[in-house]
Amino acid sequence: MRRLRNVKIVATLGPASSDYDMIRKLFEAGADVFRLNMSHGTHEDIRARHAIIRQIEADTGRPIAILADLQGPKLRVGVFANGSEDLVEGATFRMDLSDAPGDLNRVQLPHPEIFAALEPGATLLVNDGKIRLSVNECGPDFANCTVSVGGTISNRKGVNVPDVVLPVAALSDKDRKDLEFACAIGVDWLALSFVQRPEDVIEARELAKGRAAILSKIEKPAAVKAYDAILAVSDGIMVARGDLGVELPVQAVPPIQKRLVRGARAAAKPVIVATQMLESMIESPVPTRAEVSDVATAIYEGADAVMLSAESAAGQYPIEAVTTMHNVAISVESDPVYREIIEASRKAKRTTVADGIVAAAREIAEATDIKAICCFSQSGTTVSLVSRERPRVPILALTPLMETARRMCLTWGTHCVLTEEQDRFKGAVISAARAAREEGFATESDQIVVTAGVPFNTQGTTNILRVAPCDERLIHRVDPE
Repeated sequence: MRRLRNVKIVATLGPASSDYDMIRKLFEAGADVFRLNMSHGTHEDIRARHAIIRQIEADTGRPIAILADLQGPKLRVGVFANGSEDLVEGATFRMDLSDAPGDLNRVQLPHPEIFAALEPGATLLVNDGKIRLSVNECGPDFANCTVSVGGTISNRKGVNVPDVVLPVAALSDKDRKDLEFACAIGVDWLALSFVQRPEDVIEARELAKGRAAILSKIEKPAAVKAYDAILAVSDGIMVARGDLGVELPVQAVPPIQKRLVRGARAAAKPVIVATQMLESMIESPVPTRAEVSDVATAIYEGADAVMLSAESAAGQYPIEAVTTMHNVAISVESDPVYREIIEASRKAKRTTVADGIVAAAREIAEATDIKAICCFSQSGTTVSLVSRERPRVPILALTPLMETARRMCLTWGTHCVLTEEQDRFKGAVISAARAAREEGFATESDQIVVTAGVPFNTQGTTNILRVAPCDERLIHRVDPE
């Protein structure tokens, strides 16, 4: 199955998309990556959905990436004697460690690590920012606050602390168990929540032990400030706009999104734009014009992927949501202005042989009648470098490793093909020509660009480029045994 677009679609699975028929329809409608949300469902639910995806992969003969999204620590208030209270602007309100039921004046906040990090003037946000508290006085077990923005506060509502870096690990005990489970069943990507510092990512990587790539969710102001350091130790990035929009002014999120996308592109690491992209399609078969524009903006920016959350997991129109994203992508990518924007934002620093090889491959492909750039890759690094160039022709990612093929499904413009291991460049060229023909990218009369590394089957050795015919007889004629 050949996609006619470059940007990838991530679809979250849930109650509305948990059986074979629905998940296959989502794949056929355009989903390239399936997200398993570890915040919802049991391990057995997750295992069953994972097995269905792998069955669809086998039935269709196409690699499919699976992303397990870890919940992260959840900071919540305690319970109220009356179930809820209405806080009014200007009133005083206290949070403390006491487990006594809350009332109009106070409630438990069972997180001493928050009190340890607070300072007077800090802000506490409750219930996705609907309630805003300003800290007047604080200690190791309390915070006396003034209500800046009032509202109804009820049992176990979430708390955000945007102003400080919290001494809280990104991985809770639940996350550690979920991470091990997800790696054991064989997911391809792990999305890490509550990232504040690069050390959070390094810890997750050590636990994953190479079994899955690590994708950092940028959802906290601290992560935005430490973005370059976090990006350097991550395999990919998710622009998690939901929590960003709670902890930061909403008007700050669009420029941050642009900066995060450009940074990930420059680093040749896949970046997903997520949250509320087609939110109205949870209950409506058609999106709003603003939502369509939002999806289009992410594609114009050069994001590798756009993501559906509740739209495909719990909505009434999951297939329509994927189809809408697919159609928006086709429309944007056929717009001449799209190419102008993508090429104007191509500002990668090229410092290695591999950088030069992939840049040359893109320039040759665009200057002549080349049908595809074919990359042999063990780890996917070369493919990511070619993708960073955002070429005008398709990228055939050729690898003998299914794990690599699956991970590359998240990368812009890639069409992943499993091949036999090669030990000679001539065999690689023949394999590339055959894949280009069989996958519908070229005919015998066409030419392709082939990149690879010699010696073969060694990571980080991309050092050769060749323009090759797709006619195998011509390859043999030029390169006799």
